[in-house]
Amino acid sequence: MDVRSLAYRTDLALLAASGSQVEHHDDHVVVRTPDNPTYWWGNFVLLARPPAPDEVPRWLALNAAAHPGSVHVAFGVDGTEGTLADLAAFADAGLEVEASTVMTATAVHEPPRPNREATYRPLRSDDDWEQQVALGIAGEHEDSETGRAFVRAKAEAERAMTGRGQGEWWGAFLRDRLVASMGLFVASTGLARFQNVKTHPDARGRGLAGTLVHEVCRFGLDELGAETLVMVADPDYLAIRVYRSVGFADTETQLQAFRKPAI
Repeated sequence: MDVRSLAYRTDLALLAASGSQVEHHDDHVVVRTPDNPTYWWGNFVLLARPPAPDEVPRWLALNAAAHPGSVHVAFGVDGTEGTLADLAAFADAGLEVEASTVMTATAVHEPPRPNREATYRPLRSDDDWEQQVALGIAGEHEDSETGRAFVRAKAEAERAMTGRGQGEWWGAFLRDRLVASMGLFVASTGLARFQNVKTHPDARGRGLAGTLVHEVCRFGLDELGAETLVMVADPDYLAIRVYRSVGFADTETQLQAFRKPAI
């Protein structure tokens, strides 16, 4: 399948680079991450177009066959624009639907309130990566056996991607404590994609995320040789203003539909 979406093209490239299986078909792509089966967006089906209502049962059956034993359901829909109305067939079938904003930048500037207190650098040591696991749990994932296993598997895959010249995972440190992190990796020539931007709940509102985004953007443009930087954001969450404040502009829309695991 020829993927048009900038977000999904970069998603698939980085998933493949981290060890996921990416299987192309004429009208869909199947993604599997055997090492982390509870990772929704590492185990999903990408469709070439939004489904009609009578097509949803076929796609649900295909997803179940592609991910046997999975307790979640996740679909992406390819394209460069769209709205939640395009996912009505999935919503009518009981799935949650989302339309995220795909942002790009070819140049960046400092945020209005840069944070000079923190140290900004790539994650390197075992302790850095243990803190990355703790940061992934804080405020984002349930501190349970399942939640910790998911976050640890994700961090291990993230660490494996670093050090190859393709990108790095960066953090903002306050007195050696990791309080924000994000990855940036080359997805194809001239194109780099941000990964999993997160800030500890206790450290939000201090300019850390914006300053870290700016530092990592400079790394991407100056050291990775990127010409275009790609970020995906929730249009209704305050973080999107942070990305706009350093030079990112809204470019496309990414459509997703999913069913969370039953609790």
